[in-house]
Amino acid sequence: MMTYIATFYSHYGAIQFRKNCEKMNLKAVVMPVPRNLSSSCVQFESEGKFPDSTEETEQIVRVEERGYVSIYQADEE
Repeated sequence: MMTYIATFYSHYGAIQFRKNCEKMNLKAVVMPVPRNLSSSCVQFESEGKFPDSTEETEQIVRVEERGYVSIYQADEE
């Protein structure tokens, strides 16, 4: 099981994503974000299945020993 962090433009987006993780039976928690990532985030564990992203999702990264690996990045407008 891999650990991922999803960041959001708002706290509301983080709460909605956490709920979507729980619907998929994924362990997820809203947590303080590492400052080098963003302002609101959810850490979750998955075997590679992800809840649907919304317009609030900024990015998803995989947590590794040496840092973060980008899995998803929202289009910049």
